[in-house]
Amino acid sequence: MKKYVLDTNSLIYALNGSVRIPAYDYMVSIITEMELLSYSKLSKKDEDAIKKMLLNFEIATLSIAIKESTIKIRKQYNLKLPDSIIVATAIENKAILVTSDKQLLKLDCVKTIELVQLIHDT
Repeated sequence: MKKYVLDTNSLIYALNGSVRIPAYDYMVSIITEMELLSYSKLSKKDEDAIKKMLLNFEIATLSIAIKESTIKIRKQYNLKLPDSIIVATAIENKAILVTSDKQLLKLDCVKTIELVQLIHDT
């Protein structure tokens, strides 16, 4: 069974109603949770919607393996720290990264898929 890690932008598209993520077992990085909930202009209604959505996903915490992988990825690909952590989360969980980030889609260290492709493949 394939495992998927959803990047922050995939969840933002779903929250905005731009796309509907197909029913499946997904994982999100704790970094994605923090990114979504720390937006300064987030209304209480939006915060509640995000928290409700996140209940549907396994939240991957930072492990030593993810930390070590993050360091290597950040050094090698010069990614932002949050992106490096999300990529490392996918790698360490042997999962496919679902993203719309063009930079992440080009990486050769992790299998990636665009959200629209995931929608059409399931």
